[in-house]
This record gives sequence, structure tokens and C-alpha cells, in this order.
Amino acid sequence: MLRLTDLKLPLDHPKEALAGAICARLGVSADEVTGFNIVRRGNDARKKSAIQMVYAVDVALTDEAAVFARLADDPHVRPTPDTAYRFVTKAPADYNGPRPVVIGAGPCGLLAALVLAQMGFRPIIIERGKAVRERTKDTWGLWRRGVLDPESNVQFGEGGAGTFSDGKLYSRIKDPRHLGRKVLTEFVKAGAPAEILTEAHPHIGTFRLVTMVMSIRETIEALGGEYRFQTRVDDVDIAVDADGTRKMRGLKLSTGEYLAAEQVILAVGHSARDTFQMLYDRGVYVEAKPFAVGVRIEHPQSWIDKARYGASAGHPDLGAAAYSLSHKASNGRTVYSFCMCPGGTVVAATSEEGRVVTNGMSQYSRAERNANSGLVVDIDPMRDYPGGPMAGIAFQRHWESLAYVAGGSTYAAPGQRLGDFLAGRASTALGSVIPSYRPNVHPTDLKQCLPDFVVDAIREALPVFGRQLPGYDHPDVVLTGVETRTSSPVRFTRGKDCQSLNTIGLYPAGEGAGYAGGILSAAVDGIRVAETLALEIMPQQG
Repeated sequence: MLRLTDLKLPLDHPKEALAGAICARLGVSADEVTGFNIVRRGNDARKKSAIQMVYAVDVALTDEAAVFARLADDPHVRPTPDTAYRFVTKAPADYNGPRPVVIGAGPCGLLAALVLAQMGFRPIIIERGKAVRERTKDTWGLWRRGVLDPESNVQFGEGGAGTFSDGKLYSRIKDPRHLGRKVLTEFVKAGAPAEILTEAHPHIGTFRLVTMVMSIRETIEALGGEYRFQTRVDDVDIAVDADGTRKMRGLKLSTGEYLAAEQVILAVGHSARDTFQMLYDRGVYVEAKPFAVGVRIEHPQSWIDKARYGASAGHPDLGAAAYSLSHKASNGRTVYSFCMCPGGTVVAATSEEGRVVTNGMSQYSRAERNANSGLVVDIDPMRDYPGGPMAGIAFQRHWESLAYVAGGSTYAAPGQRLGDFLAGRASTALGSVIPSYRPNVHPTDLKQCLPDFVVDAIREALPVFGRQLPGYDHPDVVLTGVETRTSSPVRFTRGKDCQSLNTIGLYPAGEGAGYAGGILSAAVDGIRVAETLALEIMPQQG
């Protein structure tokens, strides 16, 4: 088959127009096309008056070689790539060797464990939080009643932080082996809608993620994997040889159990601060890493739809509009939108008592009243927290604690009208835009809980974004704070073998280890690391 990309048709094109466009683009007659299927569908809304649908299709032809030879110079016509996943190795049916341990059941740990189970290695999954159904109840406890469970919340529990998000499944990572396709295929098997395989910007939404996570768990267990929920890794046992070589030997668990473990995937997510500190104290190599800090910004979704799509706003093929914005401020800082959630809500995302953290989530329908996005400013270790690898955690905690106080010390989020924020005055009430954050939003001055350089950079960027996206800087737009968990503040640096630079058998992976950002990239990294670990156990190729 041949893959034809960048095939554009008007927004309201009839269904049969796609076949005609394929023939015209390839210069073939209809009877030369024996079949085709859509592999990607998106839209080009740069001209609101002439929005186009953009397709990638795989086409079967009676003489593909001749057509490709004729169009060899066209970068949008290429042989269809082989995206089938192939296991790098397999354990024998009677395998009774070491069982790899996966710490964390977020997207990275979930896919690492799934692939290890499919290869026959019967992994053990350690998760400090609860199974996803019980965890959901605890999360709602904070949102509805202001009651936080530090071990079961938006950050901790089966499914990881991605469970309470927009469920975005796209990434800019380089993926020459099409591991992202493996992830999406497994998600569809677990109950995700099939269109995530073809949409240019696929997403799932929280409710569907919950059932998918449960289904993948059932698959792992059926293949011999073992889950241990409400079990935290409190310490690591590292053997040190006479020559100074450090090797994983086991884990000390919060249950009081010692678990022998020579191959451990560290997939703990970006908020496992106590685990980061424990590993640092045990001498595991770790370094400070950049992240970003800012606020959540909320607009009525209808405003964003109109700004992006004009008269076509609301068209069923377009759905709820998203945006991506960036501005280099005069103080040298970059301000950018982060984790944009169309038709979603701002959620309470703290995992520690006495602190307030915001995040965004959407359901699959993206049908809520508001759009929200992180509006964040880059933070640099050398410039902003030069106190060592753990200093970024202290930096985050400082502003999260101030946000808790600014919100009234009740887990309400401090909030401010955009107009007041730009004018440098505290908000005493909110306007026409109704915030979605629960348990509550307390009008105040966000300057109390943000670094001055962050406030200055965002103030400069807002009018710029308003010119790019009309209505973005409307005075009644709501800002809530603080957004601090954009990514991990540390990186557990690893070598080409995916093992810690100074601890054999420890495989840092995913977002918490500093190697991913988002569901898809974390899941892909989990597969890569799982494959590398599997080849250490069973070197022969499958």
C-alpha cells in the first residue's frame, strides 16, 4: 500500500469526495484503486473562512510500484510503513526466573508492566495509591468536601495523574518504531474509542480512562502479573561491591515486607517527592531539571470556538476548539499554554496537606462550559533554584503553600479576574466567567503566590495572546493558582541501557524520572524501558 498524506478537502465535503481526491492526487482512475483506509484525520483552521479537513490515507492500487515510481519526488506519497509491534524477546512458557518490579501504575508503569506480562515475565506492580475506582472516590472527596487523602488523589493511585486529565494521546516524541501505535492499539483493546487510531489529536477523557485502566490490569493479571495497591516503597536495598559497583537487591515496603528485586522500573510520576528524596539519600544519581510554574486560565468554550473557527464554530467535525500559545517575554522568560483542556474543568491536584495545586481535565465529550489551560512560565535550575537536585521540590512547595493560604486555607484555589491581574489589584469578586475549580475559588491577588518574574511575564503575554486569539484577554477571564506540577523537577539520569547511571538494576522511566511529558510519551517510554530490561533477563531475540 501507499500512504498519501496532506490530502485536503473542504470542511463540508461529501463522503464520496475523499475517493475522488485520492484518484486526482495520484493520477489514477477509480478502477485502479482497490481500497483505502483513513489513518489520520485533522483540520487546518488557519483560514477561518475556508477551514479544511486534512487526511492521511493508505491506498491499495493495482500497480503500486508504477504509481510510486512516477511520484517518487512527492514527499506526501510514500510506501505505507510497517507499524506492527514485535516483541524484542519472549520468556519460555515454563519461565521461573526473576520477576521484574514496576513501581507506579501510571501510564508509564502500566504499559511497561503490560509489555513485560505479554513477554511472559509476570511483573509485580507496586502502587502506593488505591485501585482506580476507590481512588476516584477519594479524589471526589477533595473536590466536593475539601478532604485530602495524601495517598489517594489526583497524583497517586492506579492510572496515575493522567487519569484525571484531558486524556490527550498525542506527542512530539520521535517514534521510529511506532511504539505510540502499540500504546493506542492496547488502549482500544481496553475500551478506548477506535477513532483514537485516526484522529490527529486523539483524547479519551477521564471516565473512559478509568474503565481502560481496569481492563489493562485484568489483562496483566491474567498473564501472571501481580498488583500490590496501597503499598509504598519506603526504602531501597542497594548492594555495593568492593569496586564500588552499586546493584539493586530489594525494596522495603510500607507494609513491612521486604521484596527481593534485582530489576526495578521506577515509574513513580512527577509528584512522588518523598520517593525522590529517599532515592537521593540512598545515593541514586539524580539532577535538577527545568519545569514551569503559573496559573490555570479559563474561558467559556464558546469564545475559544469562535476565535479559532469563526462562523464554523460548533461544527460536529471540528468539536471543541483547542489552542497553543507561546511568547518570549522581555524579562527573558517564555510564557506558554500547557495541557489545554477544551470543554473541561480545573481540578484540585495537590497530594500534600496544606498546599494548593491546580490542573485541568476533560471528559471524552469535552462538553463542559469552559475551556482551560495552564498558562506557565519556564523555571530554570541554575537561575531559580540552584540549591541542588532537591531544590526544585522546595521551590514548588513554597508557592503551593502560599496558594493554600491565599485561597483561605481550605483547599479553595486563589483566583483573580484577568482585568484585575493586569491592573495589579486584588479581585474582590469574579465576573461573567464562572470558574469550574472545586471545592471553591477565593477571589484575591495571585501575586501573593507566584514569583514576581512569573507575574511580570504573564502580564506581558496576555495582551499578545489576546491579539492572536480574540477574547483571550477579556477582563472577566478567570485565573486560578497555582500550576506547579507541569513536569518533574528532577531527572534520574540513565545510560543507553536505560539503567541508572550509578545503580545497576534500577530503570528510571516516564515523567517522574524526567523522561516524558504526558500520557503517550510516558507510555512509550515505559515500553522502551521494559524492552531493555527484558533483554537483560532474556537476551535472545524473539
